[in-house]
Amino acid sequence: MIKKLSKKLNHPLMSNNIDKDDRNVLISFLKKNPRLTASSKVLEFEKKWSKWLGTKYSIFVNSGSSANFITIRALKLYLGNNKKSEIITPPLTWNSDVVSVLENSYKPIFCDVRLSNLAMDKNEIKKKLNKKTAAVFLSHIQGFNGLDDQLIKFLKKKKIYLIEDVCESHGAKYKNKKCGTFGLASNFSFYYAHHMTTIEGGMISTNNKKFYDLCCMLRAHGLVRESKFKETRNFYKKKYKDLNEEFIFFENGFNMRSTEINAVLGINQLKKLDRNIKLRNRNFKFFINNLDEKKYFTKFELTGISNYAFPVFLNNTDIKKRDKFEKILKRNFIEFRRGNAGGGNQLRQPYLRKILKGKKINLKNTDYIHKYGYYIGNYPDLKLSKIKKICEILNSIN
Repeated sequence: MIKKLSKKLNHPLMSNNIDKDDRNVLISFLKKNPRLTASSKVLEFEKKWSKWLGTKYSIFVNSGSSANFITIRALKLYLGNNKKSEIITPPLTWNSDVVSVLENSYKPIFCDVRLSNLAMDKNEIKKKLNKKTAAVFLSHIQGFNGLDDQLIKFLKKKKIYLIEDVCESHGAKYKNKKCGTFGLASNFSFYYAHHMTTIEGGMISTNNKKFYDLCCMLRAHGLVRESKFKETRNFYKKKYKDLNEEFIFFENGFNMRSTEINAVLGINQLKKLDRNIKLRNRNFKFFINNLDEKKYFTKFELTGISNYAFPVFLNNTDIKKRDKFEKILKRNFIEFRRGNAGGGNQLRQPYLRKILKGKKINLKNTDYIHKYGYYIGNYPDLKLSKIKKICEILNSIN
């Protein structure tokens, strides 16, 4: 039986995390009549982000999706003319991960995920690695760490690169080291609802000088002048003497730069990031502790968490009861997303169905999340009293 509450809860999926202080900083910056295209503030943001994360280099771009794409394009160039044509790719992620693999002429090889952290299962990854594998593109979903020692050591032994998608997991850690520092490169998103925002924006981070150089040029049309290293610019200048050194396009790149305005906002948001992560984690632990484990899956791996949203996985896999669950949430104006990251199993989406042409891939846990997994909003200013009411509603559903 469902408890009748005195009034509807009204819990949106996201809260605007651009506050008055952010707006004042932006206004102050604009009053100086500054240059607005990518310049000194972008560079400052990149350096501060690298210091916070713990990497040597970072490249600020216009979205997390652009970060995904540039990273895989740079990987292809970094590897050169080898025969590696496959990338282990998560089925539970935002579609830009998969699209980045496809659009750079790699074949995505999908592995099922673990329910406890929503990341690809290391045992499934090991089974599908072969001589054609160029990289493992691992998504840290909703603030959970997806790494462990066995996977890291195995990839290192096989000399297979790790690319980390940390777009919705800023500050998640493995062994007290931030996710996004373990692989060849990592991607972050600063979308409106994420841990911190630049309105739209993303970041690529790496410790590899050559990889960083490639990303800098790919971000801006493939222009050699965008390289931060004199030796790179001189190499192309000498090789293509018939070209104006200011207009040498080494590769078919795109314009994926961001602006000074976005960077100014990012610098200010970064000051609050650690505090906001603590609040998000406090909220998540309170939510899990108050959720009925008989009705919902609660055995998540909390070590190193940097929670993005509250995952709600139904233990009862009855479609009628699932539909009833959704109706009750809608009735109480609790906004939700079924399927979790990217809407669930990407292999069920039209763009991949065309490629798979009916080929069946067994992804038991991913399909379970696709049908019976949800997330609802968590944000730093969310009150514990409201979380308690949300849990009361969820626990009342039969």
